[in-house]
Amino acid sequence: MPVPARLPSWAWVTGLTVGAIAAVTVLGVQADRGSHPTATSAKPSSTASAQPTPTASVPAKVPDGSGAGRRIVYSLGEKRVWLVDASEATRRTFSVWPGSVSPDPGSYTVSSRNAATTGSDGVQIEHIMYFAAKSGISVAFSNAVDGASPPPAASGTKTGGVRMRKADGTALWAFGTVGTTVTVVK
Repeated sequence: MPVPARLPSWAWVTGLTVGAIAAVTVLGVQADRGSHPTATSAKPSSTASAQPTPTASVPAKVPDGSGAGRRIVYSLGEKRVWLVDASEATRRTFSVWPGSVSPDPGSYTVSSRNAATTGSDGVQIEHIMYFAAKSGISVAFSNAVDGASPPPAASGTKTGGVRMRKADGTALWAFGTVGTTVTVVK
């Protein structure tokens, strides 16, 4: 009876490598067939806040009278922001929690940015983008570092922070550089 020939060690390594690649490929195809989340307006986290929670409904279009071209649109009445690109396509929209001081409707530009600081309400914030001032109060977009919604402002406290969820703050920070137009509408 003939003795089977032994395979060289390189053949074993090659065989194992090919098998591993095949297994990873099969797993990748199976994962690709699974369900994928779609981008939607994120719902606010549940917090013990007396402030109203921003709505989850997403308006279909950017408000009329919000200008043209690449810009950030902030609606005071809807408490919502839109990131609009140069082709007039909405890249993202999300609800916000405005402070007690709001800018007048009009056109502004992002004048400065600050990666992180403590807000006038004592909350650690990040992605601060200053764009207006009213009654000596700076108005800026920001998000809480811990991702929480802001607590209700103390009676008589004037704050110009327009807060948003952490993911929205990150998107706004990437979109709005110094000089980016911010259009505020009613």
